[in-house]
Amino acid sequence: MLDAWVLDSYAVLALLQGEPGAEDVVKQIEAAQQGRSRVLMTWVNVGEVLYTIERRRGSDSVPQVLGLLEASAVSFVDVDRSLALMAASIKANHALAYADAFAAALAMREDAPLMTGDPEFGQLEDQVSIHWLGA
Repeated sequence: MLDAWVLDSYAVLALLQGEPGAEDVVKQIEAAQQGRSRVLMTWVNVGEVLYTIERRRGSDSVPQVLGLLEASAVSFVDVDRSLALMAASIKANHALAYADAFAAALAMREDAPLMTGDPEFGQLEDQVSIHWLGA
């Protein structure tokens, strides 16, 4: 099975805005395009990206960003019962955003590194491999 990487909203927003760490995200998406890895993201985290884009740039930007994401090699993961229960447990035991709990749960389930720059994930470093963007 191919290596997997999980993106949270921070990683995608860094990519879209050309922030530090964007090159790491591009590298993994290109590897997925070439069939050398898988890049995963939950629809909850996609929603987080889209509401952030709408707040910052307006609703007219949302279809364009969604189109770019859907045209990329990122595989979007539906939230099923097991993922929702994992995220709920993570949220219950850690002070982080609920959407972030879904990214962490997916990374745990897939045994994949999570690409982020969000410092809230620091409290999960003993449970999830974190690839810190911009570090």
